[in-house]
Amino acid sequence: MITIEFLITSLIVVLIPGTGAVFTVSTGLMQGKRASVWAALGCTLGIVPHLLATILGLAAVMHTSALAFSMLKYAGVAYLFYLAYATWKDRSSFSFEQTPKSLSPTKLVVRAVLLNLLNPKLTIFFLAFLPQFIAPQSTSALADMLALSGVFMAMTFAVFVVYGLLAHAFRAFVMNSKRVQNWMRRGFAAAFAGLGINLAFTQK
Repeated sequence: MITIEFLITSLIVVLIPGTGAVFTVSTGLMQGKRASVWAALGCTLGIVPHLLATILGLAAVMHTSALAFSMLKYAGVAYLFYLAYATWKDRSSFSFEQTPKSLSPTKLVVRAVLLNLLNPKLTIFFLAFLPQFIAPQSTSALADMLALSGVFMAMTFAVFVVYGLLAHAFRAFVMNSKRVQNWMRRGFAAAFAGLGINLAFTQK
């Protein structure tokens, strides 16, 4: 069930930078390592609805319904553009202190969950991804899928925590350069906008 092929494939998927990785890295840089862990947790929890949709067969409905897919997709696009705008305008985020002021854990988790929740590609991805690793002779496909999902989520959380902690390690460098701060802010804003554009042109 949980094979080397599954672990390697999952790791590659998790390592590919996406909205969750960008959000966790930006949080680690701007708000500190503790905040980045909460962001990683929120991004991981944001996977749960997509996994449940896949397990319950809702992904198949979304795959065949252009309206359902489009509604969720454009909600995600709008949210990514909002994050791009907020990051671009928020100069205070880069006003670093020794003890950075950060959003509350609840707000960070909610924002991170929304990032993944409003991405219909995740549901379609899991519909195509998880069943490949369920053995045809399995007597409990549901239990197998839940186990695979748990491993994938654990791996996601671990990798995102590392991303956040690595970003936090560069805080000192960023703190000492206003120019780097400006470029980082613009870079994250552009990344969110680019991900939004990419999602907007995604077909089912």
